[in-house]
Amino acid sequence: MFLIGQYDSPFVRRVAIAMRLYGIAYEHRPWSTFGDADKIALYNPLRRVPTLVLDDDEALIESTMILDYLDDRVGPDKAMIAPRGDTRRRHLRICALAMGLGDKGVSLLYERVLRKDRQLDLWIERCTAQISGVLEMLEKERAAVKTPYWFGENIGHADIAVGCVLRFVGEAHPVLFDDRYPALKAHSARCEALRPFQEIVQALDSPKN
Repeated sequence: MFLIGQYDSPFVRRVAIAMRLYGIAYEHRPWSTFGDADKIALYNPLRRVPTLVLDDDEALIESTMILDYLDDRVGPDKAMIAPRGDTRRRHLRICALAMGLGDKGVSLLYERVLRKDRQLDLWIERCTAQISGVLEMLEKERAAVKTPYWFGENIGHADIAVGCVLRFVGEAHPVLFDDRYPALKAHSARCEALRPFQEIVQALDSPKN
């Protein structure tokens, strides 16, 4: 199987790190959604990443769907999320907030880089408010957690999702992810100190046509 997408995407990176932690081998094709869109379209007509192409050529799209497949593959005893119940729902909520934060971070970056002198102030204000709102909520909730990771002693999908998104937002919008969020800064540092995070990483590069 092969994973399409560059590691500067928090969505691609969270999948790659999960695969490394699960011990699932894959080939990496670091195609850009801009420069390599036509290549991606052969597997995903949305031309988005991550896309995971299985050995039978089935293409899985969207990071949450891909992780659901990986969890099923390793089984409930090894999956980095509860199989059901309140804990699973709370876990998925943190993942959803993290992915929403990533979406808004990407949108704000594209607005700044692609539109340049034609930026829409209203859209910038909205994205900034959404990013700040999610950071404030995650900061409050992470500060209340006393275990090393969000849901206990072991790393889970929520930890990976938040860690990957925080690195992206910190690189793309450093003025928004600053010292107002000490609990999230500590969470990010804990994740980035892990070997898979150190090995699966790519400095953010501005999108190019």
